[in-house]
Amino acid sequence: MPLLSVEDLRVQFHTDDGIVRAVDGVSYQIERGETLGIVGESGSGKSISSLALLGLIPTPPGHIAGGRALFQRSKESTVDLLRSSQHELRQLRGHKIAMIFQDPLTSLNPFLTVAEQLMESTIQHLRYTEKQARTHAITMLERVGIPGAASRIDNYPHEFSGGMRQRVMIAMALSCQPELIIADEPTTALDVTIQAQIMELLRELQHTTGMAMILITHDLGIVAGNCKRVNVMYAGKFVEEAPVDELFAHPRHPYTRGLLGSLPRIDQGRAALTPIPGQPPDLAHLPQGCPFVPRCSNRQADCETAFPPITKLGEQHRFACFHPS
Repeated sequence: MPLLSVEDLRVQFHTDDGIVRAVDGVSYQIERGETLGIVGESGSGKSISSLALLGLIPTPPGHIAGGRALFQRSKESTVDLLRSSQHELRQLRGHKIAMIFQDPLTSLNPFLTVAEQLMESTIQHLRYTEKQARTHAITMLERVGIPGAASRIDNYPHEFSGGMRQRVMIAMALSCQPELIIADEPTTALDVTIQAQIMELLRELQHTTGMAMILITHDLGIVAGNCKRVNVMYAGKFVEEAPVDELFAHPRHPYTRGLLGSLPRIDQGRAALTPIPGQPPDLAHLPQGCPFVPRCSNRQADCETAFPPITKLGEQHRFACFHPS
């Protein structure tokens, strides 16, 4: 059985402009030890789809409109995350499932020391004493590569650089050795050197702990080097799903080809990039057919009347397009 199985997840927000369908029928599975990538432009629903699993959607205006998210809590028991109480989710958050948020400066509490924030989860979930929790916190900071961890653990978040704050977030997420970690744009605000260090650190920790990881990003370059499978998300839906090598070699959905075309490549020298024209759609006023129609070079009349069904290409490659590339 998969570690996590998400089926037809739907998340909506009630706003003055109408109902925003931020996540609209998303389904996927992730096995133990696997890394699954979710890619797409900002506003496509990537982060919301993961926040919903942990019960972190602000209610109101948001709510879970449908679906299931079955998490294998142990060999004997499975829990539906979408129907769990806040008490049940608090027992899982930080313990069985952890999340690395994309902006560590706003995710860390500026009024608490790093020690207090690192110790909280182990005291709560593992029943450590304060002395045990502090020792474990120092060990975790050392493990994620923070020099002088014993002397810096009582610093506040603003006393760390951006890369070091992200390492603190990773240490917090891994403190209880979760079975699933959700990394939400973990390298967005970092320079390329620190990005490489953070991703190398995550790969190393994943190898030693055996955890599964959902890597949310807009950077296909990061996906290429770190994921086994990837889901491409647009306007709240998965429009293509495939093993990473297959997706890069044979992208079928025009949006996927657009993402790949906008990436600089070493083998193309100074060739101009090909950006995707237009803007992502307004999720409160989606077109009747395929939401990518206004930006698609392959569009035809049938694309404007209905959302295309899922087409299978082999056992693992799926895409939603009437006229694939």
